[in-house]
Amino acid sequence: MKRDRKNNMAGVVERIRNVFSRRKKERESLNIHELRVAFTSRYHNFKLLLTANNKALEIMSDLEKALEGNQTFGMSFIRSNCTAVLVNVFRMIKNLDELAPGKYSELYNSFKQIQEQINAVLAYKKHALGDSPVIPLESITADMVDQVGSKMANVAEIKNKIHIPVPSGFVISALAYDRFVQYNDLQTEIDRRIQAADTEKINDLYTLTSDIQQLIMRSTVPPDLENEILEAYRQVEAATYPDVKVSLRSSALGEDAAGTTFAGQFRTVLNVGAEHLIDAYKEVVASKYGLPAVSYRLARGIPDEDVAMCVGSMEMVDAQAGGVMYSSNPLNIRDRSIFIDAVWGLPKAVVDGNVAPDEYVISRDALEVIRKEIKQKELEFKCLPDEGVCRMEIAGEKAGLPCLTDEQAKMLASMAIILEDYYGSPQDIEWAVTANNSIYILQCRPLQQMDVPGKEQVPGIELENETVLARGGITASSGVGTGPVFIVRNDVDKLKFPSGSVLVTAQSLPRWAPLLSQAAAVVTELGGVAGHLANVAREFSVPALFGIPDVTNLLKNGDVITVDSDGRTVYAGCVNSLLDRKIPKKNLMEGSPVYETLQAVTAHITPLNLLDPDSTDFHPRKCETLHDITRFCHEKSVHEMFNFGKEHHFSERSSKQLVCHVPMQWWIINLDDGFKEDVEGKFVHLDNIISIPMIALWKGVISVPWEGPPPVDAGGLMSVMLQATTNPALDPAMSSPYAARNYFMISKNFLSLSSRFGFHFSTVEALVSDRAAENYISFSFKGGAADMPRRVRRAMFVANILERFGFRTEVKKDSSFARVEGMDQSYMEDSLKILGYLIIHTRQLDMVMNNDASIAKYRTKIIKDIESVVLADGRGNEIDCKDPNVSTENSP
Repeated sequence: MKRDRKNNMAGVVERIRNVFSRRKKERESLNIHELRVAFTSRYHNFKLLLTANNKALEIMSDLEKALEGNQTFGMSFIRSNCTAVLVNVFRMIKNLDELAPGKYSELYNSFKQIQEQINAVLAYKKHALGDSPVIPLESITADMVDQVGSKMANVAEIKNKIHIPVPSGFVISALAYDRFVQYNDLQTEIDRRIQAADTEKINDLYTLTSDIQQLIMRSTVPPDLENEILEAYRQVEAATYPDVKVSLRSSALGEDAAGTTFAGQFRTVLNVGAEHLIDAYKEVVASKYGLPAVSYRLARGIPDEDVAMCVGSMEMVDAQAGGVMYSSNPLNIRDRSIFIDAVWGLPKAVVDGNVAPDEYVISRDALEVIRKEIKQKELEFKCLPDEGVCRMEIAGEKAGLPCLTDEQAKMLASMAIILEDYYGSPQDIEWAVTANNSIYILQCRPLQQMDVPGKEQVPGIELENETVLARGGITASSGVGTGPVFIVRNDVDKLKFPSGSVLVTAQSLPRWAPLLSQAAAVVTELGGVAGHLANVAREFSVPALFGIPDVTNLLKNGDVITVDSDGRTVYAGCVNSLLDRKIPKKNLMEGSPVYETLQAVTAHITPLNLLDPDSTDFHPRKCETLHDITRFCHEKSVHEMFNFGKEHHFSERSSKQLVCHVPMQWWIINLDDGFKEDVEGKFVHLDNIISIPMIALWKGVISVPWEGPPPVDAGGLMSVMLQATTNPALDPAMSSPYAARNYFMISKNFLSLSSRFGFHFSTVEALVSDRAAENYISFSFKGGAADMPRRVRRAMFVANILERFGFRTEVKKDSSFARVEGMDQSYMEDSLKILGYLIIHTRQLDMVMNNDASIAKYRTKIIKDIESVVLADGRGNEIDCKDPNVSTENSP
């Protein structure tokens, strides 16, 4: 009886145990399911964070590259990139918040402060517009530059202060421009179009500028403004004669300022009557968005919003002769002679480069004509009886006659001296002479001069063993340039112009100015030193040789030539003896408003202050830049992913130590499907890993045994010792999770490696699958134990090797960055093998980077290893992923 009772009790207990055991297993099963769901969510946010991180760093790299000054950019470039980097950094913060809810919420405050600082830099500061939309010349003073533009302020100053004859007129001011733009809500639409366009492609830029100009021409001038313009015209009419014709000239803010001439970039409308005055005004305003003007602003770093278009309207001078004079030699800063270019009719033929002008050189002291060269002038521009101007052929002996008498030339030269003395610097002056011998100054601006030492070659002297293709003409801009010939005859040719070519054209027209930022040199059949294209060529330091007859037929597209503009000679091929004296182009962006804005903005974006993850300063509150936030988010996201399994006592997802013979610790976390089978213990073997990118990288790691550190000379040893004693980050005794461990995070198609080998730190992130469009590899390599110059040379060493094998690379100080993307799976796997090899075999090479022989030796060895061993499995010899020195029977 007792035994039965005891057996019954035991059965009850067993059933109870079974119930609780079943429920425990159900709870464990449920917990594992919940954790897997949680992990899937984390992995998703982690991948999104990495994507945003890569994009943010790419944008930061683009901003830093722009600061180097080798490209042109405008405010739209800065604004669009600032918006994009802010968006991607904010995404990183949100994704990190999903990985670790509330743990790093202080990042939002740091982000907000940085965003406000960036917005403060980008905030548009309006000029003082004044209170008069239309201002007579008589009422304009020098301090009204921000209201009427420097060109018309100068003209008014000449009229009112210097008392040199200037035609009657008025200025349609910056306030009028602002009212016109606001009335039609133009700025919003213009900004939208510029933001959406690719301003680096001339085809897209051409379409953009044409569309904006049409938009402006279709707009309406406010009725009250139109009335004020017409009233100002009637006042000029009253002071001159009935139905007076006027010229309308641009006087944009910043135009004709020292260093930024805008020569020929805006529209001038000549011989306009009252009936078409408003349309002519809109034409000049629209020219702000002509292709030459937009290209020029981009090249010179001038913000679009800084260029309010003022327009000067002056009585039209029906010139018998006209032209341009320089109060000093534009090509020699030490020559103080006055240079005058003159043509029959309106000065337009000079400034547009349509005619080879007469040239006069006047001595400053004695006011004597010391040289004159009278050209054959085959056409002139004259005012039509009603409106507009026409181009007329010059018949008979007039074509070869001088446009000026010596007395007229001397009178002009005396005016040039007065103007230079008044303004305190050499001047570029446009003038006209009427049939009754009256001289008028039409505009005056600072002269762009070149100071090019060592350019005293005598024209006409041939270099030995060099073939001369053409000789003669005039030096419009000093220097030497070489490149393939590209002949431009029309706008279609202009859109096809290849960067680095020599621009060859018949006329030195201002419309070719957008090509100067890409041209190696310029050669034309017609044109003079005083033309707009010559001005811009000098400003951009592009060698220019004008006035060589029939040169468009002498030269052939694609042939490489060397243009020596000082020697007035064009040679076949590349003449190295001349190129040795080539003056490098100056960085026109540096010092410009746009460049300074980019500098101010990047101060809040690109500097990296958070360097040591183990420091107490590695904290959200210490994030001073967007780069700091990306560094923090990336570091903590890796940390959160690796600690996921341990924090939840979830051994299936805990990191596992890799069984291998490579003398470092390698730890792996299987994010999703990187293992063939789940692993319960602490270790994982290579044959259980099915991650495509990890297998490829590992093949590179073990492909060639490392021979140990290179022999170090005394200097290299002292450099290492000095760095180890002065840089606490290099102290091997410091506690750092990266000092001894190298971490893989993997799935079947994804890899993230964070590793420290010795004193350098490497990261690899890769997504490799059969979908080429999604594939990418991102690699970074930083640091070392030697001094900075050696570390920098190693970074360049690594980048140069990777470039040889198809990576896109960048070097910043002692860091190399490389990327390859969009290639097929096989290509990506080969690229990862190369990275695996380099990670191992570039250890401690920084210590010998001061020795050119050692650099050459290791470069040759590494390239040979990669080509003959590392990539051999793709070309016939299979490399086993397993380390042959390891028995998988034993754990480490």
